[in-house]
Amino acid sequence: MKDKVANVIETIRPLLQADGGDIELVGVDEETGKVSVRLQGACKGCPGAQMTLKMGVERKLKEEVPEVTEVIAVD
Repeated sequence: MKDKVANVIETIRPLLQADGGDIELVGVDEETGKVSVRLQGACKGCPGAQMTLKMGVERKLKEEVPEVTEVIAVD
């Protein structure tokens, strides 16, 4: 599951980098389906970061990796 999640993150990364941000995969809990990521650059302090995380990253991950239940940002 972690490899699948990492591959999807790699497809999302260029979109965030285009806006001066980035995303790092921190961990995947295979039991609960929770994915931890760290937003970086412009995304870190952006007021829209939560929307990007839920409506963009989480939605895409759930589409591509059905085992994912939630995506959370960590510092």
